[in-house]
Amino acid sequence: MKTYYFSCMYLALSAFFLAVTSCASCSGSNDPDHKEPEDPIHTYFSDEVKPPSSQTCFQGAYYRKMVSSKDKWLGIGGKVTLPEITFDENRKNPAKPGQYLDNPSLYLGGHMGGQETDIGLTWEVIREANGTISAERKAFRPFIRWTAHASGQASGYRNAPAEEPYYWYSGDKVTISLELVEDYKIRFIIEGEGKRYEADVECAGYKRGNTGEFKRVNAIDQVANEGKPIQPTATQVENSRWDETWLLRIHDGKVVKAPMHSGRATDMRCPDEMYFNIVSTDVEKQKGSETIHISGGGWRH
Repeated sequence: MKTYYFSCMYLALSAFFLAVTSCASCSGSNDPDHKEPEDPIHTYFSDEVKPPSSQTCFQGAYYRKMVSSKDKWLGIGGKVTLPEITFDENRKNPAKPGQYLDNPSLYLGGHMGGQETDIGLTWEVIREANGTISAERKAFRPFIRWTAHASGQASGYRNAPAEEPYYWYSGDKVTISLELVEDYKIRFIIEGEGKRYEADVECAGYKRGNTGEFKRVNAIDQVANEGKPIQPTATQVENSRWDETWLLRIHDGKVVKAPMHSGRATDMRCPDEMYFNIVSTDVEKQKGSETIHISGGGWRH
């Protein structure tokens, strides 16, 4: 009789624990640390790597950089108003009359597989209506730069053609993006003001499924100064507004735009925050939106 009683109790308890376990599995993992957030696209994916709080600045320019964590990102994009420029008249380029030793740029890029890319817009010379190349830099024009890779791919640089359909100017609103569309190939698109430029870039270090970081940069570059301390300047590059910035990632089997909110990026102001005035509300920070002012003479906060 006792044996029968304990057998019944054992079966009842077994059924109870089985039901509890089954119920828990219905709603996902028992470990709350591994549950997918209700809105992972706008918050964090369950397996997303968080960015470091800081990174080391590279010398040679004044630049505002937002850079992602090293994760399985597929690219980056954003909507931006191009900046207004005031050059330091005491920093003209003696080798190229009409040009300056400071040069504004605005670009995206990344680092994957040991290879760096910088792809976006730089202030450039143009081809005039009479066919001559301007002595001065007069418009923002697309550029593409990649470093050498261990596979044997050499470093390279190229511009969009010097033609009116590929010139943009201060105050223009554009959408700019980079996407790893297939292994070893990045697609660069910029469009706005009725114009569009698209180019595929072969990058031996970029492969889907690999970890890498992507960045957004506003800069005052300085001629022949890469890797060196910044040169004092009064040049100002102001009123560049990013309305939104996003990172690309595969979620539920498709590529999605995940806002590059303040928790998804390392905030860099190089070489020192004194040269920048960054204006952004808490709401704007949640979508990667901000207005950027850069002054080589320093900014009064």
